Amino acid sequence: MTLLFVIGPPAVGKMTVGNAIAARTGFRVFHNHLAIEPALRFFEFGTPPFQRIVDGFRMSVLEEVAASDLPGLVFTFVWAFGHPGDAAVVDAYGKPFERRGRRVLYLELEASQQARLERNVGEDRLAEKASKRDLAGSRARLIRDDETYQLNSTNEFEGRDDHLRVDNTNRSPDEVAELAIRHFGLTRTTPRQS
Repeated sequence: MTLLFVIGPPAVGKMTVGNAIAARTGFRVFHNHLAIEPALRFFEFGTPPFQRIVDGFRMSVLEEVAASDLPGLVFTFVWAFGHPGDAAVVDAYGKPFERRGRRVLYLELEASQQARLERNVGEDRLAEKASKRDLAGSRARLIRDDETYQLNSTNEFEGRDDHLRVDNTNRSPDEVAELAIRHFGLTRTTPRQS
């Protein structure tokens, strides 16, 4: 059992790369909007009740998966590295796996802002993330977040073998998935039958 965080700025391709890894490993994908979208039906992004719903749902899923016999989980997350609360949340999300002696790994993606703006309107992204369908608002948030937050690491993972950083501006999701599988020594499985 492995928890693979796929981290990076908005629209960098976390969900798409996660799906490519899952197709090769049998991991399941828990992209961050699976918790965000339902909470947005009731509360505004970032408000205390919104955050309690999102964190509670995520922790419930992570606890259950960590205790299961699944081969692994890809969990996507936008980590604001200058924000100490995000580091604490990531640490908490990994705890159910660590307590059971499971591996916790970090695949960090980076891409140019131009590439991410193009991906921001991608069909798969919009199908999975209803809140991104306001294209002008989503574009403005992406640009604002780039100006406000540090969305890629600097030296936080220095010297660690549980981390791989990939610039996927010009790499396909399949190429990145292969790099991650090799780097982390993830076990390949045959595709799941529906």
